[in-house]
Amino acid sequence: MDYAAIPKERVLKELSTSLDGLSMTEASRRLERYGLNKLEEARKISWFKIFLSQFTSILVIILIIATIISALLGEFLDAIAILIILVINAILGTLQEYKAENAIEALKKLSSPKATVIRSGHRIIIDAERLVPGDIVVLEEGMSVPADIRIVESHGLMAMEAVLTGESNPVSKDDKPVSTKILGEKKCILFKGTSIVKGYGLGVVIATGGSTELGRIARNVGEMKRVETHLERKLSGLGKTLGAITLGIALLVFLLYGLIVHIPLIQALMVGISLAVAAIPEGLPAVVTISLSLGAKRMAKKKALMRRLASIETLGAVTVICTDKTGTLTKNELTVKKIYDGISDIDVGGTGYTPLGSFSRQPDRKLLLAGVLSSNASLEKKDNEYIPLGDPTEVALIVLAMKAGINVEHERKRLRKIGEASFSSERKRMSIAYKDNDMGLLYSKGAPEVLINRCKYIEINGEKRPLDEEYKKKFLDKADQYARHALRVLAIAYREIDPNIREEDIEKMERDLVLLGIVGMIDPPREEVKEAIKKCKKAGIKVIMITGDHIDTARAIGEEIGIEGKAILGGDIDKIDLDKEVENIAIYARVNPEHKLKIVEALKKHGHIVAMTGDGVNDAPAIKKADIGIAVGSGTDVAKEAAEMIILDDNFATIVKAVEEGRGIYTNIKKFVNYLLSDNTGEVLAIGLAGLLAVLDPKLFGAVLLTALQLLWINLLTDGLPALGLGVDPTPPGVMNNPPRNPKEPVIDHRMAFSIIYTGIFIAIAVLVGFALRMPRVIEARTVAMTTIVSLELVRLILIKLRYKESLLDNKYLLLAFLGTLIVQIAAIYTPLNKVLGLTPLSILDWLLIFGLMIAVFFASLFMELVYGLVSRHIE
Repeated sequence: MDYAAIPKERVLKELSTSLDGLSMTEASRRLERYGLNKLEEARKISWFKIFLSQFTSILVIILIIATIISALLGEFLDAIAILIILVINAILGTLQEYKAENAIEALKKLSSPKATVIRSGHRIIIDAERLVPGDIVVLEEGMSVPADIRIVESHGLMAMEAVLTGESNPVSKDDKPVSTKILGEKKCILFKGTSIVKGYGLGVVIATGGSTELGRIARNVGEMKRVETHLERKLSGLGKTLGAITLGIALLVFLLYGLIVHIPLIQALMVGISLAVAAIPEGLPAVVTISLSLGAKRMAKKKALMRRLASIETLGAVTVICTDKTGTLTKNELTVKKIYDGISDIDVGGTGYTPLGSFSRQPDRKLLLAGVLSSNASLEKKDNEYIPLGDPTEVALIVLAMKAGINVEHERKRLRKIGEASFSSERKRMSIAYKDNDMGLLYSKGAPEVLINRCKYIEINGEKRPLDEEYKKKFLDKADQYARHALRVLAIAYREIDPNIREEDIEKMERDLVLLGIVGMIDPPREEVKEAIKKCKKAGIKVIMITGDHIDTARAIGEEIGIEGKAILGGDIDKIDLDKEVENIAIYARVNPEHKLKIVEALKKHGHIVAMTGDGVNDAPAIKKADIGIAVGSGTDVAKEAAEMIILDDNFATIVKAVEEGRGIYTNIKKFVNYLLSDNTGEVLAIGLAGLLAVLDPKLFGAVLLTALQLLWINLLTDGLPALGLGVDPTPPGVMNNPPRNPKEPVIDHRMAFSIIYTGIFIAIAVLVGFALRMPRVIEARTVAMTTIVSLELVRLILIKLRYKESLLDNKYLLLAFLGTLIVQIAAIYTPLNKVLGLTPLSILDWLLIFGLMIAVFFASLFMELVYGLVSRHIE
């Protein structure tokens, strides 16, 4: 049925619903019938396909072919063992990739959108995927449309439909039927995937999931698209470079052993290929993905939801956090504490949303009523607890009226609402028009400097008189005084209007108003914010407050929580050279969304990595422009879709925790890159040098240092689990005591490169010494060489932890990987497995030799770190 072409009353009838919505029972029945409201997702790659993909590397294929040839030549045991190790490696690789994908899927579910619906006459919030045809949906500015919806009530609704129609400008929407096949002309339909940029209303769901227009064109709009991160790309490139070097050395090893030392060619080939398979760090990007995914999961537990994994890298490099004041730095639990009606201050008692509190003098009832009637919020009582619904500023006005004994619901039902001129950060005011019998009334609230300038009269004790300059100054001075005491200030006014006014003309009536008074409400800072700002200062991160509030209110709050610097008005941004002044400004007040964009641009010109918070539709451009766009959990869907991160509790301290976590994750990535590359370098150098030494001294080094099977065993034992263990290290305690890293700095900086080189050399020398001291007993020499490599790679773990002033005991997973590697290697030496791997039980003297080599490498490495520190300090 074409629901756009029939009247809304018939639409409701056809869908067997009403404006009171479906019952919960009926909604459940329809959910079973129509299914979840989500688009069909691309089929996931099965674990079996991921497993098979582990064998697509050309090196692995060559190694398998060489192993088969080896088996045909009679080396059955070696061939079977190599194939088993390759399968185990493939299983580990599959588990890593599968775990990474599952972690991303879990994050995707966390960010699933919500919808406000009316069921059995009550407003409730549900997961958007549980919407069914016939549901009545509350339509609000900034929401992403969750299904195809026929509008049944519209108050200035405008939608952005570029995703479907290509129309780049917002289009107006109403509830009037229209007969057309063109999507862009269906003014009474809101389509899934589009967004509401203005107005409010009600609508009935007509299609869900694959039955929507978006579903029909099979467009997947999942929030967590998997994009290869910049770090993964860099490491992938690095892996290819190192791979090329390793292949060169592997070829050299093959030529030296096969053509000069004259060991069997098939054996030489397998050693060369095994060296390449074991030493090329092809797993680096996968480990990065897992580290980022697990980090994102930890962040989600701390109420910071990352929508893009790639952003976690950037998070650790943030130099400036631009944050909203209300609800992020403050609790957003407003309580009116002061009223000024032109006579004197009225003190108001009570706190929070409980409507109990006394007045130092009885306030004018009309003023309190105007505050309620210029608001859409409500306060519901449930189990002796008051639950706020809607904007906290409006809730504070409702609580104020209830303290004076006003029956809010009765007053609202007594009047018929005509429509409203909504609040926006540009207008800084809001008005609602009503019809009271044959009379029209307009109630307005807004920023004092905006609303008072639209007032022509003042009403004191029920007497209306002209608003002269003296009274105007009196009210504005009082507003400034309240603001200096960290109170949020609103002016309240009303006027009579034509009862037959159209909704689109309400804004034109916001003139010649009658001023009733101003109210000052407190919004206390969050307890944890002061400490979070101190942490930012230590970490070299500047905090900038951006607010729509009065400049004096912003200053007072800034002083209380520790934000230091110049404060300016949003209107002054266009009057100054912001590029020049931006470094000195810490507070921006009375800001419009376009000012936010200018602030981000100016900061970025100075080389800053900027995090910007926002909640409204108009904040989206600034959120997108920032390096890290942050949407608050209570914000609009449009802001959330533009953001890289959503803070679910709207708390500034959560942003700081996320930055700290981001720094920790990047540090962990550097740790396991260091570990993998230094160990692989040691293996490659040891085998390469052994090949050269075999040419010079065939008697001492004529036998292959390590067989293909032994190389693959080392790779299996030391590369996977210890690297993953480092990837889940807890965030180092001092990570916020250092300045932000330069995002352009390479993953392998000078210090790490130096560390990788000297570690590789030390491992190679130690392994060759151990091997040479046990020759010509080849099997014993190889056992010592192999155990030395495994032991030194574990020593390397300890050294990396010490480099960051950490202990192995900090991380149970790393400790288990460490102990597990040792136990398995000992088992390989002293159980029948030694026959398969070509090993022999070691004597006490052998262990003393290995232990001595470990001690030597450990202290030599500490000495090199000391040398690097002294040289770098001297250069500085």
